[in-house]
Amino acid sequence: MDAATRTLAITRAALRFCLLRRWAPVEQVPLPDGRRADVLALLPDGGFVILEVKSGARDFLCDQKWADYRAWCDRLFFAVDLDFPQDLLPEDVGLVVADDREPALLRDAPEHRLAPARRRSLLQRHATLAALRLAALTDPAGAAEMRAALRLE
Repeated sequence: MDAATRTLAITRAALRFCLLRRWAPVEQVPLPDGRRADVLALLPDGGFVILEVKSGARDFLCDQKWADYRAWCDRLFFAVDLDFPQDLLPEDVGLVVADDREPALLRDAPEHRLAPARRRSLLQRHATLAALRLAALTDPAGAAEMRAALRLE
């Protein structure tokens, strides 16, 4: 399986993990610091979780920016598949393992609560991005026209 296919399967499992817990996940969320969270999920209590998808050891070792995601969530998880060498992952991050798109929680993530102002800002970002993506599914042509108009401004 190539890296792109593996990443897609792990991401789907991560989304399913969230949905099974009644979390509201959004993929590929741009963060204010320029990073992009693979999955940002809003919890029923108003908290936020980031799931960082890793397709293999090389992906993890080449991308050490994951620690920066702690500033944008209450809990941080890695989502990997069964072939991932789990001993590479730090112990202070949660761990979700995907087996053919089926998720299993192997380690819960420690909590580090966001400041209220950051939580409010993140909630606005999450809601806006989710609404825009939903609107684009309903009216793809209108969404394309809007993106084109915004690029011209």
